Amino acid sequence: MKNKVFIGIDVSKLVLDVFILNKQFHFSVENNPIGFSKLLEICCNKAFCTKNDLYFCYENTGKYSRLLSVFLSDAGITFSQVPALDIKKSSGLTRGKSDKNDAKSIALYAYRKRGELCPTILHSAEVGVLRQLLTLREKLLKHRTAYKNTLKDLNDCFFEGETQFMRQTQQNLIKQLDIELKNIEYKIETMIKTMPGWNTNYCLIQTVKGIGPIIAMYIMIYTENFTRFISHKKFACYAGIAPFEYSSGSSIKGRTRVHPCANKQLKSLLNLAAMNAITIPGEYKQYYQRRQQLGKNNMSTLNIIRNKLVARMFAVAKRQTPYVDIHKFVA
Repeated sequence: MKNKVFIGIDVSKLVLDVFILNKQFHFSVENNPIGFSKLLEICCNKAFCTKNDLYFCYENTGKYSRLLSVFLSDAGITFSQVPALDIKKSSGLTRGKSDKNDAKSIALYAYRKRGELCPTILHSAEVGVLRQLLTLREKLLKHRTAYKNTLKDLNDCFFEGETQFMRQTQQNLIKQLDIELKNIEYKIETMIKTMPGWNTNYCLIQTVKGIGPIIAMYIMIYTENFTRFISHKKFACYAGIAPFEYSSGSSIKGRTRVHPCANKQLKSLLNLAAMNAITIPGEYKQYYQRRQQLGKNNMSTLNIIRNKLVARMFAVAKRQTPYVDIHKFVA
């Protein structure tokens, strides 16, 4: 990234606050296609360079930064979307807050991390749709859970017949949500089957014990068909199941444990997969029982099984062969 002009952008719903680090210059444009064109024009004129010399960096703010990412990608301009927490942790002690200072902090972050930052490559339109479908599924699940909890409260707190109308209404809503959830799952599965290379891996990872269709959908979409993460260890870290050492000097020797910074949704699903795996006769169940007999912590054992499941899903996707439980061939 030699001779690059580093530019930090603080993205909001309506406005982009821009800071050109090389020129110590701040300006604002609208967060729309007209503003994006103006952004390039001002940056090139102020820094006396072409668009190929620009390097943009900004936080991944979801829908607010999506149009900007598409514009930069189509224009062939290098940019990086980075997690907001990463920028915050790297800023050190700060006092006060403003959009201008935030844009400057992002530009400084890009300059300091220039040897480590990887340019963002946007996923395909199909992956974007699949992610939105997963988001919609999660929303409907939350609504269904809320109605089920309310229905349980009605059954616990009132006599039969007192709240029949409210019960019937919520039962109808739950039934309708069940139908819509099945429709979303069918749509996701249909899309995966039509995408080149996706259906093969989708079927392969389901040969791993404990992995069903729903978990397979999430794994395929979050790993973008096993192209987003270079190894199962990177994915385990992202999902929050990778153990890390906690020690300092010779006096502090903490237990190895997972970090709270994680994709909680994936972590929860992998936990369900591990709990399902230990109910199936075979190596996972025997491993869990053996660790129990040794007095090991149950959650620690489940986390080991979660990591085993992730490693084996990545392995079958890499080998392009179904998982074979060699444990059953042991005499």
